Amino acid sequence: MRQLKAFVKKEFLHVFRDTRTMLILFGMPVAQIILFGFAISTEVRNIDLAVVVPQSSEVTRRLTEKFDASEYFTVRKILRSTDGIERYFRDGSISMAVAFTPGFADEMLSPEGAGIQLITDGSNTNTARTAAGYATAVIKDALSEGTAAEAAGIQTDVRMLFNPQMRSSYNFVPGVMGLIIILICAMMTSIAIVREKETGTMEVLLVSPMRPQIIILSKMMPYMALSIVNYLTILLLSVTLLDIPLSGNFWSLTLLSLIYIVVSLALGLMISTRTRTQLAAMLGSGMVLMIPVVFLSGLLFPVESMPGFFRVLSGAVPARWYIEGVKKLMIEGLPAGMVAKEFAILSGMAVFLLAVSIKNFKLRLQ
Repeated sequence: MRQLKAFVKKEFLHVFRDTRTMLILFGMPVAQIILFGFAISTEVRNIDLAVVVPQSSEVTRRLTEKFDASEYFTVRKILRSTDGIERYFRDGSISMAVAFTPGFADEMLSPEGAGIQLITDGSNTNTARTAAGYATAVIKDALSEGTAAEAAGIQTDVRMLFNPQMRSSYNFVPGVMGLIIILICAMMTSIAIVREKETGTMEVLLVSPMRPQIIILSKMMPYMALSIVNYLTILLLSVTLLDIPLSGNFWSLTLLSLIYIVVSLALGLMISTRTRTQLAAMLGSGMVLMIPVVFLSGLLFPVESMPGFFRVLSGAVPARWYIEGVKKLMIEGLPAGMVAKEFAILSGMAVFLLAVSIKNFKLRLQ
C-alpha cells in the first residue's frame, strides 16, 4: 500500500508538467474542414412530431398533411388531447407537438380566432427554437393556400418543456461535462503511460516488486480523482451560478459520470498501448477523441440533422450517450430506468475498452 501511495503521489506531480498538449492543435484544421464540409448542418431535420387534434376538420387535415409532407417533420402520432403528452417527450418518441384547440375550424371564423400551440423540448434550446420557427412557417404556408379568413384567424402559441426560459446553458452544461471529462481522462492518461516508456522508466518499474496491474491503477487514480472533482465542480456551479435545476437523482447522475470516466480512462490506456511517444499520443488523442466529441456528440449540432453515415458513426462516440444521459437525468428529471440505454451502452464500452487496453498492454510488455 505504501508503494501504491508513493506512485500515485508521483503521478500527481506529473499531471501539470507536460506542455505538449498544445500540439494537438496541429491536427485539428484538417479534421474540422472534413466535418464542417460533410457532417455538420445547422438545419434541423427529421423532427418526430405529434399532432393533437381534438376535433378533426378539413383545415386540421390540411395542416397535418402539410407537416408530414415537409422535409423537416415526420408525423409520428395523432392524438386527441395533450393529456400525458410529456410521456412521449420523455421516452423520445416525439420531439415536438402541434396542438389544435377544440373546435378549431369554427373558432377560425370567430373574432377571437383559433389557437395552435407548439410544444417543444426546451432542453436543447437551439433545436427547439429552430423547430418552432419551421412549424410556424409550415402553418403560415398551409393557411396561405386557404381563404383569407383562415389565415387571419390563427394565433400560434409556443410552449417549451423542461426549459421554459429557453436558456442556452441547459444545453451547454451537459456538453461541457462530457468534453472536460474525456479530455482530462483520455488525453492525460495516454500521455502519462507513454511518458514512462519514452523516458525509459517503464522498464525500471516493471522489474520492481510492483505488478503491472498496480502500475496501471496508479496511473489511472490521479486522473480519476481530478475528473470526479471536475464533475462535482461543474455540477455545483451549474446549480448555484447558472441556476440549472438538478431535476433527477444525484446518485444516478454520479453513477453515469463514473462509468463515463472509466470509459475515458480506458480510451487513454488503449491509445497509450498503440503509441510510443508523447507527441503521437497527443495527436492521436486529439484526432480520435476531441474532434468527434465536439462535432459528433450532439454538443454543438443535433445528431438527427447529420447524414446517415455520420449518425451511425456518432454512436461510437461515448460522449454522445453521456450527454444524452445527463440531459435526461439532470434537465428532464427522468428516473434511472429511463436512461437504461445510456447506462448499458457506456458500460459495454467500458468493459470492451478495458479488456482491449489490458490485453494490448500485456502484449506490449512481453
